[in-house]
Amino acid sequence: MASRPMRMRGFGLAAVLAVALDQLSKAWVRDNLPLGRHTGLIPHLLGLVHVRNTGAAFSMGEGAGLVFVAVALVVTIICTVIVWRRWLPLTLVVPLGCIVGGGIGNMIDRLGQGFVTDFLSLDFVSFPIFNVADCFVTVGIVVAFVVWLMWDARHQLKGAPTRRGTAS
Repeated sequence: MASRPMRMRGFGLAAVLAVALDQLSKAWVRDNLPLGRHTGLIPHLLGLVHVRNTGAAFSMGEGAGLVFVAVALVVTIICTVIVWRRWLPLTLVVPLGCIVGGGIGNMIDRLGQGFVTDFLSLDFVSFPIFNVADCFVTVGIVVAFVVWLMWDARHQLKGAPTRRGTAS
């Protein structure tokens, strides 16, 4: 298990990296792509489309921006407290930092502009347009869940009572 300073550094670094990559990518899109214009990156796979999203991740929940800001704040506080107080492996701490960083990235947009800049388009399927913050949140959740399942299973196996030597 990682020490508290190591956990907090891993958590903080992941969150800062997520926010930085998200904000830099959104700034580039706002400066270089006209609103609504589609540009193909990888033909028939991935494109860029500059849109303004007043909803949640993947353009869902239109018009509930302040609710999403509140949710992002609560998730940030909960994850920070968990990382601070619990002995967790870095393999779980870093994904939690990614989740928090992605949430903060979108929160910065909502509070500063009243909308989130989305721009990533999966051109091979009908899927909402999203951004780098959404990627960090989604991947962070999936990785944290898988790591938690493996970590929990390993700890249950270590603490499981054995039947050796007991009469049935």
